[in-house]
Amino acid sequence: MKRSRINEVIRDMEALIKEHGFEIPPFAKWSAEDWQKIGHEYDEIRDNCLGWDITDYGLGDFDKVGFSLLTIRNGNQKMPEKYPKTYAEKLLMLYEGQTAPMHYHWNKMEDIINRGGNDIYITVYNGTEDGSMLDTDVTVHCDGKTESVPAGTKVLLKPGQSITITPYMYHDFIVPETGGAVLLGEVSMCNDDENDNRFYEPIGRFPEVEEDEPPYRLLCNEYPVA
Repeated sequence: MKRSRINEVIRDMEALIKEHGFEIPPFAKWSAEDWQKIGHEYDEIRDNCLGWDITDYGLGDFDKVGFSLLTIRNGNQKMPEKYPKTYAEKLLMLYEGQTAPMHYHWNKMEDIINRGGNDIYITVYNGTEDGSMLDTDVTVHCDGKTESVPAGTKVLLKPGQSITITPYMYHDFIVPETGGAVLLGEVSMCNDDENDNRFYEPIGRFPEVEEDEPPYRLLCNEYPVA
C-alpha cells in the first residue's frame, strides 16, 4: 500500500470515530516525530501492538479486501507476568463494498459490535483444528439470543447489534456496496495476531508500504525502539 493511502484511511477512520462520539487515547494521536521522543515508559504500546493497523493482507487491493484497526488495549500472552491483561479492545473500520477475509482464532473469543455508520454482514462456519471448514449448523450468540443457523449464513448486524465469535468459528466481514463506512468495536480475550489467526486461504498480515509521503501516524509494527 502507498503511505499516502494509509494516511488517508487513518484520517477517514479518525473522522468516523469522532462522528460517532468515541474518544481515542492520546497515543493514537501521536505523530512519527512524537515517537522519536517516547521512552521505555510506553513499552506497553510497543510490546502489545497498540495503535493503528491498516492492512490489505498483502493482496494489493485494499478497497476490495482490507481492514482498518485501532487497538486501544491488549495483554501479551508471551509476557503474561509483565502484561497480565487477559482482554483486549479495538475499533475497526471497513469502507462500503469492502470485505475482510475468512478466518478463525484457536484461542480468542470476541464480541464484534456494530458502532454505527452502516450495516455489516458476518459469514459464519464451524472450523476444525486442521483448518477445515464444516458444513454443520453454527451456534450463534447475538445480544443475548442464542440460535442455530446453517453453515455459510450471513449474520446481519445493524448499528448497536453484536455477535460473539467463539474459537474455531470461521468468520469474515462484508459491508454493503452503499451506505458508507461502518465503525465496529471489538471486545475480546487477549489478542495475538502473530499466532492466533487461521486464515482459510493463506494470506499476509501487514502491508508492504510504498513511501510516497511522510507517515501521518505510525502503524503498530513501525514504532522506533526506545
